[in-house]
Amino acid sequence: MDARVEDRQRPVEQKDRPAPVRRRGRLVWGGLGLVAAALIAVATWHVVTTPGNAPAPARGGRFAGPPQPVGVVTVGRGDIRITLDALGTVTPLATVTIKPQVAGQLTEVGFQEGQLVKKGDFLAQIDPRPYQVALEQDQGQLAKDQAALAQAQSDLARDQQMAKQNAVSRQQVDDQAFLVQQDQGTIQSDQAQIDAQKLNLDYAHIISPVDGRVGLRQVDPGNYVQVGDALVIVTQLHPISVVFSLPEDDLPQIQARLRAGASLPVIAFDRSGNTQITTGTLSTLDNQIDTTTGTVKLRAGFDNADETLFPNQFVNARLLVETQQNAVTVPVAAVQHGAPGAFVYLIGAGDTVAVRPIKTGASDGGMVAVTDGLQPGDRVVVDGTDRLRDGAHVTVAGGDGAGQGAPATPADGQAGQPRHRQGTGEGGGQGQHRRRDNQGQQPPANP
Repeated sequence: MDARVEDRQRPVEQKDRPAPVRRRGRLVWGGLGLVAAALIAVATWHVVTTPGNAPAPARGGRFAGPPQPVGVVTVGRGDIRITLDALGTVTPLATVTIKPQVAGQLTEVGFQEGQLVKKGDFLAQIDPRPYQVALEQDQGQLAKDQAALAQAQSDLARDQQMAKQNAVSRQQVDDQAFLVQQDQGTIQSDQAQIDAQKLNLDYAHIISPVDGRVGLRQVDPGNYVQVGDALVIVTQLHPISVVFSLPEDDLPQIQARLRAGASLPVIAFDRSGNTQITTGTLSTLDNQIDTTTGTVKLRAGFDNADETLFPNQFVNARLLVETQQNAVTVPVAAVQHGAPGAFVYLIGAGDTVAVRPIKTGASDGGMVAVTDGLQPGDRVVVDGTDRLRDGAHVTVAGGDGAGQGAPATPADGQAGQPRHRQGTGEGGGQGQHRRRDNQGQQPPANP
């Protein structure tokens, strides 16, 4: 027992005490962390205070930051076409449904489906024999009544002669005169019946009333047809028209041009609007505005000699209202929109830019007319405007695009051209059937 007590009271050897070792490890790692933090703080202070490594001042100040590379064009002059676009439908000037006007058996068809026919060409024949027999019967009745009329006239002449000798009464003479008139009326009725039978014979021989193309045959030979049954449809293909609608707001400028005696061209494009089909002219306007849509219908005529337009075909119609000659023009990309309205970045002295408010007019083929604010020879920014501010220094990337401001006037209806719209003034929006050519950017905070 003394040995166990002694052993319990004996101090533990140094190797059996791990706690002091762990405490020393924590102290070492803590010291290393403090040293690393100190090194990072010293490095940061060195970077901040070293000249040339200071952060660039915030943009937005006048002439702040390095020059900004931009694309530049020179304002020029060119022709701007004012056009109006609308959806249209190819509408024949004549569409005739051939229907018999007499009943009978269809004995002959004189056309092939899809055949082109001229006015007066033979189309179909209805059995004429019943109407020929009726004609002969009426002619016989006419001959009979003509003989009765001749007898009545002879009796009247005899009574008139005897009345002079007081051989007959005056009443008998008058009665005979009225009988002659009755016979004359009968003759006229008989003649009318004969004419009606002749007309029925003409109706039995059916001809085309217009030039055009016949459609699919709807009745085969041998069938008994009634009055009003459809036989075939004849559609006139050339000339042909396109009917389209425009907003009532466009009506004054169109009427002004028509009153001036101008011939307004109309170009027909396909459904996609990329391929030109043919060119015609505006024929007429409707006599009233559709109150449900606020639009007015217009009809344009096309020669359609090559039959590129097909009846009831949907097309895109482009009406050329007017061409502005020698207008001041800039690319659409140069025009920005914001609080001051439409504006451009004008290159000034020392290659600095200035915000210049402008008033725009019509646009055509990527160019827009400028009615106020710019003169030919001014240089404006077309590329790199998103980071510009009033008074910023710029460098022209790739050289000055002098002369690019004057557009080449495209031919009417050139395929692939964008839709043309008439401008509405300074930064103005477009009306119905119109499109904004430029999406606006926010103006500078301090123009």
